[in-house]
Amino acid sequence: MAGALPWLKPGLLLGSLAPLAIIVWRASMGTLAANPIAEALNQFGLLALIFLVASLSPTPLKLWFGLKWPLRVRRMLGLLSFFYASLHLLTYALLDLGGEWRTFLEDLGKRPFVTVGFLAWLMLLPLAITSTNASVKRLGFTSWKLLHRLAYVAAGLGVIHFVWRVKKDASEPVMYGLALAVLLAVRAWDWHQTRQRKKLGA
Repeated sequence: MAGALPWLKPGLLLGSLAPLAIIVWRASMGTLAANPIAEALNQFGLLALIFLVASLSPTPLKLWFGLKWPLRVRRMLGLLSFFYASLHLLTYALLDLGGEWRTFLEDLGKRPFVTVGFLAWLMLLPLAITSTNASVKRLGFTSWKLLHRLAYVAAGLGVIHFVWRVKKDASEPVMYGLALAVLLAVRAWDWHQTRQRKKLGA
């Protein structure tokens, strides 16, 4: 199994960077949108949420269908989510606000969707930093696993950020919220089943 699917990670990496290349190319050609900064901001945020929800799906896919190969790219999916979330944040702070950090700090206090989005990014930061095998050994698997459950909280905040940002038509963020709820339900069911088996074994 170790040598199976050698194209998986390189293919995922190339495919995940394609949207970025398209956004940059269209922006350079002046065909991105009437407001290219807003369009890039929205696209980066959406990609961050997509990759974050995708990073939470490998374990449920294994529990549901016995698929093990998605586990091999779970960490990469999480890092890609952090990458696009950082681009989303930088686009907002440096391009949309023109690098006015005072305005950014004011927005954090006055605009709830900005606050929630920034909190989601802050939760992804320690997950990205501790994504290495060395971090697992240093923290211990149990503590590392507990820390990385913040991904669910970050995803929930990401959905709220999306809902509050679009304001009117919330159908798309609700779709991601439902997907997250299903993934959480599968994990909760597995946790309950595991507890029941331990009780019976005791």
